[in-house]
Amino acid sequence: MYLFTSESVSEGHPDKVSDQISDAILDEFLAYDPESKVACETLVTTGQVVVAGEVKSEAYIDIPTVARKTIDKIGYNKDAYLFSAASCGVLNAIHEQSPDINRGVDRKTPEEQGAGDQGMMFGYANNETDTYMPLPLALAHDIVGVLAEIRREGKVMTYLRPDSKSQVTIEYDDDNRAARIDTIVVSTQHDDFISAEEAGSQEEADKQMLAKIREDVINILIPRVLETRVNTPEVRALFEKGEIKYYVNPTGKFVIGGPAGDTGLTGRKIIVDTYGGRGAHGGGAFSGKDPSKVDRSAAYAARHIAKNMVAAGVASEMLVQLSYAIGVAKPISIYVNTYGSKNVPLSDGEIAEKIRDIFDLTPYAIEKRLKLRNPIYLETASYGHVGRLPQIVEKTFGTEGNQKKLKVELFTWEKLDYVDKVKDVFFK
Repeated sequence: MYLFTSESVSEGHPDKVSDQISDAILDEFLAYDPESKVACETLVTTGQVVVAGEVKSEAYIDIPTVARKTIDKIGYNKDAYLFSAASCGVLNAIHEQSPDINRGVDRKTPEEQGAGDQGMMFGYANNETDTYMPLPLALAHDIVGVLAEIRREGKVMTYLRPDSKSQVTIEYDDDNRAARIDTIVVSTQHDDFISAEEAGSQEEADKQMLAKIREDVINILIPRVLETRVNTPEVRALFEKGEIKYYVNPTGKFVIGGPAGDTGLTGRKIIVDTYGGRGAHGGGAFSGKDPSKVDRSAAYAARHIAKNMVAAGVASEMLVQLSYAIGVAKPISIYVNTYGSKNVPLSDGEIAEKIRDIFDLTPYAIEKRLKLRNPIYLETASYGHVGRLPQIVEKTFGTEGNQKKLKVELFTWEKLDYVDKVKDVFFK
């Protein structure tokens, strides 16, 4: 038996605020110029947003307006939060992309497009959830996602503020099967909803607030997670096996939060963004980068491969690594690890060679196959870039008088559209 833990954070976490601003800016550029090259970084702190990076685009974007709209949508719209869409300063330090980088990406024909950087990217999938994601991370995402839904509805737990974190620890047996949920940690920012005068002292007020939040997490939040997010009886049963240890706001109080409580930076939550530590990560962040950067596009491609391979039954668990050199179109290497769970009479190396035949992994082919030159990235910047539901949505871009509506397909790398091809290669 062993324990494994994953964490998630809400869209109001300062690092996620930064990720969402960066991806909202990327989406605006792609909406008006799909060939835009963007590398956008954001810093947020008390009352201040700093946007920096490199861009090559025919489009003009009102950066401060995009940033403020994103912050307002997240829920930072009250002066009491010490960080508000209406009052924060926005410093724009974006400049032109280096021609030394661009020369390795743009070629005479699009098919020859080189990778926008060197590096290694990983994709992972297993079959312990219906989304082919590790269970501890899936539940951690569900907890903060439902908490945000409750906050926006404003009917119960009306003291909630945007910043929150969750952590789930699951006990596994020696066959790597989930046996029970051991610990759930929930930290949520909240209003100062009981005063010292009401409680008799500040210490007593803090105790009463903590007791109320703990009660609501256990009796409102977790039942709603089970009702709306947990689809399989096997996972629901894990909540009934043994007593779950709950740690709610372990510091005792969490009023000051978001960018006022902690500086946020783009790209600091890469394990939350991917597999919660269950699969490897190459180190590169995703948000703010257009798909010519293989840090992003190849990571999505690797997830697409791993998910379709596991769904096709090639293995119960799979890690896929792709590596690239800047300016070179074809991947330098393809590595596969099935952790001894493969269901075919092939080595992991032989499986990797067949993947090379099934999937075209040049940057241009990845962009086309997964429709990555569309403004689809803001939605990825909170609650995970993987394990999400593919769907077609209509999005609106621009400012009043210059608006543009586009229908786009989100999370294409989560589609199981290569399962039949994989089965044809491995089982026929």
